[in-house]
Amino acid sequence: MVEITYHKEGDFFVPDLYLEKEDYENDYIIGKYGHLRLEYLKNHKKAEYIIMFTNKTLRKHIVETDKQAKERFEILMKQILEKNPIYENLKNIDPLKWTGLMNNYKYCIEEVIFRELIYF
Repeated sequence: MVEITYHKEGDFFVPDLYLEKEDYENDYIIGKYGHLRLEYLKNHKKAEYIIMFTNKTLRKHIVETDKQAKERFEILMKQILEKNPIYENLKNIDPLKWTGLMNNYKYCIEEVIFRELIYF
């Protein structure tokens, strides 16, 4: 049987209850997509967020989502550059056009990632 300890606050005894930390890939630094998924869960799917938090599966979910999103980004960027190549000499000739095209590809890919992995 687990013994519960208490501390006194004013006239009341309050139990010392703490959630255990999740140990899933502690060395992994959560990136942009993981943080976006976490914020979405907190603000729009509170029940899922609370269940994952209490079951100690929240960090695993966030880390896996972040990894999948990064992998998906790389795959889609490779595919889009194969179908719509941007020549490297364009970077030297017209850097603003090159940056604009790359940003356009990036934003298109991120829309796909947001719909598939982040905001569902």
